[in-house]
Amino acid sequence: MDLAGKKIVLGLTGGIACYKAAEFTRALGKAGASVQVVMTQAACHFITPVTLQGLSGKPVFTDQWDARVDNNMAHIDLTRDADAIVIAPCSADFMAKLAHGACDDLLSTLCLARPATLPLLIAPAMNVEMWQNPATQRNAAQLLADGIQLLGPDAGEQACGEVGMGRMLEADQLLEEVVASFQPKLLKSKRLLLTAGPTFEPIDPVRGITNLSSGKMGYAIARAAREAGAEVTLISGPTALAAPYGVRRINVQTAQQMHDMVMSQLVGIPASEQNARNGATVFVAVAAVADWRVVNASAQKLKKNADGSAPTLVFEQNPDILAAVAALPKPPYCVGFAAESEQLLRYGEAKRIKKNVPLLVGNIGHDTFGKDDNQLVLFDANGHTSLPRAGKQQLARQLIAEIAHRLD
Repeated sequence: MDLAGKKIVLGLTGGIACYKAAEFTRALGKAGASVQVVMTQAACHFITPVTLQGLSGKPVFTDQWDARVDNNMAHIDLTRDADAIVIAPCSADFMAKLAHGACDDLLSTLCLARPATLPLLIAPAMNVEMWQNPATQRNAAQLLADGIQLLGPDAGEQACGEVGMGRMLEADQLLEEVVASFQPKLLKSKRLLLTAGPTFEPIDPVRGITNLSSGKMGYAIARAAREAGAEVTLISGPTALAAPYGVRRINVQTAQQMHDMVMSQLVGIPASEQNARNGATVFVAVAAVADWRVVNASAQKLKKNADGSAPTLVFEQNPDILAAVAALPKPPYCVGFAAESEQLLRYGEAKRIKKNVPLLVGNIGHDTFGKDDNQLVLFDANGHTSLPRAGKQQLARQLIAEIAHRLD
C-alpha cells in the first residue's frame, strides 16, 4: 500500500471533472491513505458531499464556519496533521485564488493557512481556451514559482465538445503522481534508459520463440525511476502491461529490434548534451532477451508434414545488448539482469564480469516470471547483497536507491 499511513486533504472545486474525484478518493483509500474531503460550494453542484463521505469514510467539510470543529477553525485544524493537500479538480478560478492569496471560502483559506512545509498539489481541469488564456498561464507559472505542484492537465476531448489541453488527469494517473510526490528524488535530472519484457523471435507469421517474462519487474523499475525524478525511456518487448504514467515507452518485438533501438537512443545523444542537460545516464537491461533467432523463418505459416516430421529450424545468436552498451567508448552506468534457474551466486558474478558492468541484478527466473513479488541479489565489485522477497514495486524502489547511491 503505497500511501499507508498518509493523511491527505482532498479539495474539490467546481467542474465536471468532479466525477473523477469519486474514483480518485477511492483509489487513495485503497492505497492506504486517510482522506479528508473539503468541497467548495461550486463543487457541490457537480457531486454531492454524501458521495464523497461514503467513499472517504469521513464527514465532508464545505463551510468555513462549520460548528463540528470545536474551535470553529476548520481552516487550521484540517491541515495540521496532514501529509499533503491535493486539489482535484482545480478550476481556473481557484488557481487564480491560490496565485493571488485570496481566501473567501474554507478551501482557499485552508490552503493559504497551511504550514509552509505541507505540500500542495493541484490538478487543473478546465476548457482548453481557459487553460490557454494568458491569465491562466501567468497564474500557473506563479503557482510553480511558489512551490505548488501541478498534476497535468492532459489533452483530449472535453465535456463541452472541444478538444485540447485542460482535461484533468485520470484517477490512476493522479494516484501515481501523489505516490511519486512522497518518494525522494534520488535521480533528479538524470536520464534512464531501460529494457523490459520478453522478446519474440518469429518462426513464421503466427508462431515464434519467446519466454515467460511478464515485464512486471522492468515496468516497476521504470515507475520507480520516474518517481525518483528521472527522465525515463522504456523499450519494451510484447507485454500486456500499461506504461507507467510519465514514462516514454517504445515498443519492439525482436531482440535485434531492441538492440537497434537501445543503440539509437544512446549513440544518438551527444555526450556533451547528456552532461549539460541530463547529468549521468543510466542503462538498465531488465528485458529477458532471446539468445537465438530463427534464420530461416518462413514467410507463410508452416504446415504439418505428411510424414510427421518436424520442420528444420536454423538458429543464429542474437546481439548481446548489455555487452554492446557496456563496450561503448563512453558508456552509461550499466545495470544488468540475470534470470537463472540454479546456482545464482556463481552464475550471477560470472555474468557481471563477462558483461563488464558495475552492477548486475540476479534472480531465479521460474520463481518470479509473471508474479507480483520477487527476491534479488545485487552483484558488484565488492561482492553480493541480497534483497529479501517483497513486492516488485518495493524492490524496484530499493534498486533505484542502490543505483543512485553508486552514482554519487
